[in-house]
Amino acid sequence: MITAIVLAHVKPHRIPEAAQAVADLEGVESVYSCAGDVDLVITVRVRDHGTVADLVTGKINKVKGIKRTTTHIAFHSYSSADVDAAFTIGE
Repeated sequence: MITAIVLAHVKPHRIPEAAQAVADLEGVESVYSCAGDVDLVITVRVRDHGTVADLVTGKINKVKGIKRTTTHIAFHSYSSADVDAAFTIGE
């Protein structure tokens, strides 16, 4: 599985509608509306890079109100549970 983090800039008056439209797309795992440099942080989980490209350029970028996106491909996932498990090996 490929995980991608998509940062989206959205017209302010369209943020709630754009967020819901993106959340409804197949392959979108979560959508966060946030303060800061971007309006939406979108996590995508799909089978291959081609599907990421199709989803971002063919669907997410076409949602009404989305001005532009930046996509980051994740290499590895870390969590506090992973770290805790690593330190309990051999106990």
